[in-house]
Amino acid sequence: MRRRRFIQNAGLLAAGSPGLLGAAALRSEEKPASSQSSGSMRKRVLITSAESPLAQTLAGILSQDREVRLTGRTEMHSRFEYVRSTLGHDPTTNQLLKEVDAIVHVAEPLPGENETQQIDYLTRGTYNLLWAASEEGVKRVVFLSTLELMTAYDESYLVSESWRPLPSTEPRVLSKHLGEFTCREFARENKLSVVVLRLGKVMRASDVAGKAVDPMWVEERDVASAVVGALNARLADSASAVGRWAVFHVQSDSPKARFGVSSAKSALGFKPQFTW
Repeated sequence: MRRRRFIQNAGLLAAGSPGLLGAAALRSEEKPASSQSSGSMRKRVLITSAESPLAQTLAGILSQDREVRLTGRTEMHSRFEYVRSTLGHDPTTNQLLKEVDAIVHVAEPLPGENETQQIDYLTRGTYNLLWAASEEGVKRVVFLSTLELMTAYDESYLVSESWRPLPSTEPRVLSKHLGEFTCREFARENKLSVVVLRLGKVMRASDVAGKAVDPMWVEERDVASAVVGALNARLADSASAVGRWAVFHVQSDSPKARFGVSSAKSALGFKPQFTW
């Protein structure tokens, strides 16, 4: 897969690409708890967009049984290992992924970024990250997308992961769609195992106390639970492209939810604790 041809194809084809569902190809890892205990045996996960509140929450929770490495595009201080990276197509991105077992690509734009910058980060940056990951032997990528890709459907429909995304031209939504497309191409070429989590509106319970309920809310600690499930899930014995690619909807388990979470429950062990 040549880089120039790939980027051209993404620009031409992404807006109409259908979604694929590989939930049946995933099942929980059957490893003893001691295999991810303390010391050098602990797996290392790279979390991108370290500047975002969600990345910080994920780092705190994932650090309970993994070594955490954060990366972002600005200077910042963290209690975790932090490496500043623009995710360029150069050896520094490969170095970022040394001894990394998995990536959680939070893929959030920086405050104030314009449309071009957001799309560039989610396409070129994601491509460079996954290319380096495939070269460095990373096993799993969890890409955090958005359920806003599916909200154009009539509200009376219960939309599943197998439905085709209908992205708007809003930069954040369109860039997430293009990021999914980029991930899918790597999975199709059997370079990486990719799990996409389409998230509802991520929030903290304390910030919305007393406010009118939005069925698309998802508490960030529930997002972390889904991420843990996606990291721990393993592929069934299959070499097919679909078997290396799975999409799950993640939001609160509300009776009014438009996007069911049954697939995430069965394949990832997702158990949302915050319902409204």
